[in-house]
Amino acid sequence: MTPSVDALAAGIRSGDRRSLARAITLVESTRDDDQALAAALLDDLVADAGGALRVGITGSPGVGKSTFIEAFGLHLVDEGHEVAVLAVDPSSQRTGGSILGDKTRMPGLASSPHAFIRPSPSGASLGGVARRTREALTLCEAFGHDVVIVETVGAGQAEGTVADLVDVFVLLVGPGGGDDLQGIKRGIMELADVVVVTKADGDLAGTARHTAADYRHALELLRPKAGADTAPVLACSSVARSGIAEVAATVVRLRSDWAASGRLAELRAGQATAWMWHDVEARLGDALRRSGGVRALAPELEARVADGSLSPTTAARRLVDAFWAETRGAPD
Repeated sequence: MTPSVDALAAGIRSGDRRSLARAITLVESTRDDDQALAAALLDDLVADAGGALRVGITGSPGVGKSTFIEAFGLHLVDEGHEVAVLAVDPSSQRTGGSILGDKTRMPGLASSPHAFIRPSPSGASLGGVARRTREALTLCEAFGHDVVIVETVGAGQAEGTVADLVDVFVLLVGPGGGDDLQGIKRGIMELADVVVVTKADGDLAGTARHTAADYRHALELLRPKAGADTAPVLACSSVARSGIAEVAATVVRLRSDWAASGRLAELRAGQATAWMWHDVEARLGDALRRSGGVRALAPELEARVADGSLSPTTAARRLVDAFWAETRGAPD
């Protein structure tokens, strides 16, 4: 049974990790009754949140995100921080659950009493994050974590939604020189606050240095984010733990500078508003799919779109019209 909102809030404030895990499960639930409880819980805890350094980590598959996050997180723990990692995994098409199991790939960090790792399935959400990542972040901050790391799904597509969640957005790239640059979307480069070339050790150390130089040159040709300088480019080895301290210091310095200038407060205000509209759109989509009129009409329209006798645009309009007709006819 789901604990009461008061019990969960008290457990989170007292540092009970089980309460935090159960609260995240509650906010991720799609049940209407659970969502009502989750909203009440978040309203209760929102005043206790907001103080953490929020870091987004993205990169293509194989770049070493989990290895980097473990090294980065352990360094922060050694510096006295309480670290939470929200790892967004690809979803299983059969069960809907996470299929990569980031916790098992960060054994050192997972065993630390000063770290909390929570894998969440991406589900149908786009942008590299799960639908309730922001709410989970709020709960981790209320719990007392002063650094929250959000690892995106890293599918190589639009990872930009995480930029509406975090203070500092870190893009990981592999040592690949100019060829690697061709595979990086311009949009994600423009969103990055820090670029880190991974695997800068052994035979790849020289290649990593050349790759870092290539990215520095490429970033000089892009317009920096509003109010920000050109993103710094660093190189590190997660295995050898070299360069990790420099990455951490850079992230902390950027966030501190932005807090002092007022940019951080402006950024977070914009993020909160953007996430409100993100949730509005998601809820409207849920309501449309649950509509009886839509469900009755959808199979026929899907078949006609599939055989080419009806355009997707017209089918979409008819589904929305059916939803609005049902909504307007419903009692207030």
